Amino acid sequence: MTEPNKATQSADVGDAAAKAGNIWTEIGPTLAFIIIYNVMLRFPEGDGLFTKDTALYWATGILIIATFVVIGQKLLKKERIPPFLLVSSFLIGSFGTAGILLQSKLFLFIKPTIINLLYAGVIFGGLAVGRNIWKMLFHSVFDLPDHAWKTLAIRWGLYFVAMAIWNEFLWRNFSEATWANWKLGNIVIGVLFAVANVPYTLKHMRQSETPDA
Repeated sequence: MTEPNKATQSADVGDAAAKAGNIWTEIGPTLAFIIIYNVMLRFPEGDGLFTKDTALYWATGILIIATFVVIGQKLLKKERIPPFLLVSSFLIGSFGTAGILLQSKLFLFIKPTIINLLYAGVIFGGLAVGRNIWKMLFHSVFDLPDHAWKTLAIRWGLYFVAMAIWNEFLWRNFSEATWANWKLGNIVIGVLFAVANVPYTLKHMRQSETPDA
């Protein structure tokens, strides 16, 4: 094996490790939420700061802190912060803080619904005025024709609408614990949906004219 090949393999391994680290960094806040929530469920019921009834508030507080820690880490590493992460962080912080201060779990239950509907609104609103937000966000990653970008934008817009409906169904028809622990399941759904769109993306990806690229 030549030295250039070794260097290429080392770079690939490094890139893969970095990407894996980024995935766990973004899943981290959700895992922290679930862990704290289930730990607090072991406390007795009743009034007080550390009780079973305050589990959702403690978990939400940890989620807010962990989310902003992720943003802080990206800033320290001078990494690009995705616009959706900034928007979701703002909404998580605002609705989460409001729910904790007002001691209203309704704010916490509807937060994912509002976030997903906002994403869908931005995507479909952009298409309505001739601006494809999805293309603007990812054109540096994929070189696709406009009709493919439009299809992907519509798919993801509908995905966010579906997730908003799903969140409403969950918190209205199941227990608080089921809703809280399903947050990790929502991440799995998102990953699976993204993977399902990979064949379409690859099918329409335009090849570079330069061999080196």
